Amino acid sequence: MVAGITDEQWALFENEGFLRLGKVMDDDELTGLQQRIDDIMLGNVKVYDQMFMQLDSESGDYSEKRITTRGHRVSTLNYRKIQDLEFDSLFLSYMQKPVFREICARAYGPETPISCYRAMFMNKPAGKGTHLPWHQDRFSILDTDPIVTVWTALDQVTVENGCVGIVPRSHRATFDQDESASFAFLTDEQAAVVLARERHEYLEMEAGEAALLHNWLLHGSGMNKTEASRRGFSVCYMDAATRSETGANFSVIFGEGALTPGTL
Repeated sequence: MVAGITDEQWALFENEGFLRLGKVMDDDELTGLQQRIDDIMLGNVKVYDQMFMQLDSESGDYSEKRITTRGHRVSTLNYRKIQDLEFDSLFLSYMQKPVFREICARAYGPETPISCYRAMFMNKPAGKGTHLPWHQDRFSILDTDPIVTVWTALDQVTVENGCVGIVPRSHRATFDQDESASFAFLTDEQAAVVLARERHEYLEMEAGEAALLHNWLLHGSGMNKTEASRRGFSVCYMDAATRSETGANFSVIFGEGALTPGTL
């Protein structure tokens, strides 16, 4: 398993906007996270009232309105997205691995306290899933743009089941963004031009592997055309001094006042 990040790897990340981290957990950790997220979806564990839970749509169209609640709504494996997983002890323990602390230290400074904007399960249920258009993660409600996201495969991810596609080096510039939007989405016309002109690839990974992504890296994903789920866990780490437009702060992951699995 990956134990740390070398200077050469960090230079590659800064140049390309992404870095394959390889396997970041052992088989027992993977099985535990797989079972925990299924239990959360099925309502087999404590209901986390603060968690944002969104069901997948029937059409797979990103623009279609989806049923979204705080806390558990219905027992199904067809949730598209579950946020606030830093309040689950197993997911928090994973988020606080030393390799992720090292990544944050390189990105934000070794003494900088770190919070997370979102700790988010992303799911493409068997034969379903939502098409996610090409975009950059630039969050208009924050006073400072976060830099890094770690995306972890909880299942094998392939082009067929909707793995993440990326455009290397696209983090070097930003695209116009509607100030009311959470993300900088490309129009279909913009995406066609970029994909015809720039190298792009797909982050196929085995279960238990992860990738480090610069938040401005153009990325997107397709629908799941297979008979098995495509589960992933995405964590956006940021400087804990970051505030929302309302002045709210976010859960501390590393540093003074950090959450701990034993006291959740």
